[in-house]
Amino acid sequence: MSAAGSLASPLLQPLQQGIQALGLDLAEAQQALLLDFLALLQKWNKVYNLTAVRDPQEMLTHHLLDSLAAVAPLQRHLAAEAGQGTTAPRLLDVGSGGGLPGVVFAICCPELDVSCVDTVAKKAAFIQQTAATLRLSNLHGLHARVETLTQPFDVVSCRAFASLPDFTTWSDAALKQGGTWLAMKGKHPADEIAALPAGVSVVQVEPLAVPGLDAERCIVWMRRRADRPAPA
Repeated sequence: MSAAGSLASPLLQPLQQGIQALGLDLAEAQQALLLDFLALLQKWNKVYNLTAVRDPQEMLTHHLLDSLAAVAPLQRHLAAEAGQGTTAPRLLDVGSGGGLPGVVFAICCPELDVSCVDTVAKKAAFIQQTAATLRLSNLHGLHARVETLTQPFDVVSCRAFASLPDFTTWSDAALKQGGTWLAMKGKHPADEIAALPAGVSVVQVEPLAVPGLDAERCIVWMRRRADRPAPA
């Protein structure tokens, strides 16, 4: 779909209303890319079964706006960490599936280098196809188990991927020293937080409000404890 075609979509107005409600400043081109991504997700979902949600309006709310709710918190985090390194910050989205929230992060934060990892080859291929179609040079699809990744990422994210103990344990080798975990969750996961490994500390549980979605959402921000180095 062309940018002009995207901006004629019946989903444009609810998308723009959601963007405004979230306090995001997204250019028209970024809005068009988000709708193009949604169109790709709908198209490839018929073949690849990327998501159980089929209705376009529901996909907008439950997937796109849900992921967009984490963008402003991520942007604040990146701004706070700016100057820590000379290269573009790198984010690994674990169990990314159809690219949620990884593709949304790549569109909204062009300064961020985003890799989406999934154990299912067709899902990683969809991310690569999305990167090529939308010309997102900062987006990469990886077909791998996250436990096998050892290159350092500044932020390791997930959305409805696994319990916090499993997420942090499996992705530990991929998180650089001083890096941050960003886990998108529904209700405050008190039991999962209590079960975290001794070397992981919770920095903040940040509540999220998703426009049009009457459900609890939050981000659990975590780091390694200062006295525990990154895995060798």
